[in-house]
Amino acid sequence: MLDYALRRLVMTFFVVVLIMTFLALLIQLVPGDPVRLVLGAKAPEELVQSVRHDMYLDKPVPAQVYYFFANALHGDLGVDFQSQRSVTSLIWTALPHTAILALASLALAGLLGVPLGVYAATHPGGWLDRVTAVATISLITMPAYVAGLLLLLVFSVHWSIMPATGTGNLSNPADYLKHLALPAIALAVTWIGYLARLVRTSMLEVLNERYIMAARSQGIRDRLVVYKYALRNAVIPTIAVVGVGLGTLLGGAIFVEVIFARAGLGMLIYNSIQTRNFPIVRGGVLVVALLFVAVNLLTDFVYHMVDPRIRVVS
Repeated sequence: MLDYALRRLVMTFFVVVLIMTFLALLIQLVPGDPVRLVLGAKAPEELVQSVRHDMYLDKPVPAQVYYFFANALHGDLGVDFQSQRSVTSLIWTALPHTAILALASLALAGLLGVPLGVYAATHPGGWLDRVTAVATISLITMPAYVAGLLLLLVFSVHWSIMPATGTGNLSNPADYLKHLALPAIALAVTWIGYLARLVRTSMLEVLNERYIMAARSQGIRDRLVVYKYALRNAVIPTIAVVGVGLGTLLGGAIFVEVIFARAGLGMLIYNSIQTRNFPIVRGGVLVVALLFVAVNLLTDFVYHMVDPRIRVVS
């Protein structure tokens, strides 16, 4: 386990270095003068040179990469051009709303997707299994932004029972949950179908194992066999998927937050792209990428611990 953990940590380190290097060089890929794009063509030359100096654009490219690494390691991701606030503080203000949205969507996907998959596996070939199959495939193919627009049209425009935009206030849990409901459902739709199909496939394999047949032959109740013995083993492959899913949900939250105008990290990055506020774009993308890498690393460790059948080849 220690050898596996060390190798995974080394791989993660190199991935993080590559991500940070790409983001440090990202501003070099922008056509034209990035400072002029932000300040406008009529900006005074003194202001242009000051901003260029603050962004280290007056230094060689290797030095720019070095300063980005050094500052990021100290928690300094730059300064917002418009508000003159630190990018780190802006990200920490927006990040909780995105994290809550992603976790709520993942929990919703698990609460609905796993029971659907179990039911389909325990009733194979029935009409409800076929209906479930069609429904889950339909959910898998529906992008989050399409689901979000449909939910807005139905619940906010047609029925007017849910708020269309906004985040709500964390100090008022009821209001916050009301604003969270539609975005969380929109983001969870694809993963409900995906988890249902995955659990169904895993359950069908486990239910045909010999130890399951032996448990049934001993007269153990079928519900106990399904949920205590079969589901515990069938759900193991979903752990890796859930880890990837949480990282994907963090990325997908950008589209959902724009549709519902939530004050999250996705909305912050989107607005910064519109205004070409490069420090926020670079810092926001870095945080999302680091979270994705960290979640996948944690998932690898958990998956390795819960499944004793895994043997890592050195």
